[in-house]
Amino acid sequence: MIGQTWKSEIHTFNDPKTGREIRQLTSTGNNHHLYFTENSFDAEKDEIIFLSDRASGEDRPPHENSSYNLFRMDLRSGEIVQLTDESGAENGRPSGVGSVTKTPDSQIVVYRTGEQIKKLDMATGRTTVIYEEADNYSLGAPSIAPNGRYVAFCRNEKVDVPRGPNYTGFKESFYLIKDGRITVAYLDGSGWFDAFKDTHWVGHFQFCPDDSTLGTFCHEGPWNLVTQRIWLLDFASREAKPCFRQTEQDSVGHEFWTQDGYIFFDDRGPGHDGTITSDRTQAVATDVQVNQNAMIPFVGLADRNGNVVRRIDLPYYCNHYHANPDHTCLVGDDVDDLVLIDISRPHASPVVLCNHRTSWHTQSAHCHPTWSWDGARILYASDFGGRINLYMVRP
Repeated sequence: MIGQTWKSEIHTFNDPKTGREIRQLTSTGNNHHLYFTENSFDAEKDEIIFLSDRASGEDRPPHENSSYNLFRMDLRSGEIVQLTDESGAENGRPSGVGSVTKTPDSQIVVYRTGEQIKKLDMATGRTTVIYEEADNYSLGAPSIAPNGRYVAFCRNEKVDVPRGPNYTGFKESFYLIKDGRITVAYLDGSGWFDAFKDTHWVGHFQFCPDDSTLGTFCHEGPWNLVTQRIWLLDFASREAKPCFRQTEQDSVGHEFWTQDGYIFFDDRGPGHDGTITSDRTQAVATDVQVNQNAMIPFVGLADRNGNVVRRIDLPYYCNHYHANPDHTCLVGDDVDDLVLIDISRPHASPVVLCNHRTSWHTQSAHCHPTWSWDGARILYASDFGGRINLYMVRP
């Protein structure tokens, strides 16, 4: 029920590996933050926006598709307030809230629910349908343009593949999807249009943080099979061009825009599919261990023309990286730990921040560590103990 509140569930403990103080923010149901290309933190208030199945009336493990809704947490008091009630069912399964984006000040939140994209105005509490799928396409994660006028998201033709944890259907979708689109919808609900059409599975659309005519998207799929992962899309010309032109050796992914407008990416080299499973193996390239490399892995920063302006060798494994506000330090989630990596110096090396103890079984159980807007805190998820909960640590 919208407006329902929960008392603080915050408690602290010392990390068993590093001794650092960890704040566990949630303990009811399954809870996870926005995807790492977004930011759950409010840039102006001491709050986060997150997803939880605590109001579903059911107690399900993460892989059983619980019905999630949106919630706000006051990080000082710990009080939790329910923001949406998308509890309807679709095809016999809970619908709930899927992918979410928001403005930095959290005044506008946009989310996917079933076949719709909705806008939530936080000042009024009013929700508006800004897009509804009427054809045979699956909706991707929305991204809000910095001018606050429209969102864009990926739409891919629906294909018959198995779905489930540990990247079930990942490789099959890569081969079967031949119709992918980038769609724009106006936030006032006045209409939508396809800005770009492709012959690949497209995903990871993200607007440039300070240019509403520019965004990035990816050719999705196992990294070792995708020949050009990152693309820049110019909405004025409707043209796409590659960002960091790949060679046969490159396996690239998990790109995101830094706060000051660079494109960060991870290159693990041949044989890496960009996945990790609950068995601590890759899902597709199973003959290569997650931390085995034929070349020195590196991360890069590209400018908005797609040119690499900095390359940093990182000869060890992390699944995701996220950069602090001035991209001098990364937080990464390796197989068992969160690590901090100072990239302001020529030679970067990881320092263990804490032991995350997640299983990697589902996407929502991935840690996806994310810096706060001011770089003072890091938010992450873990399903240690059987349910997904949110944790916060200071770097």
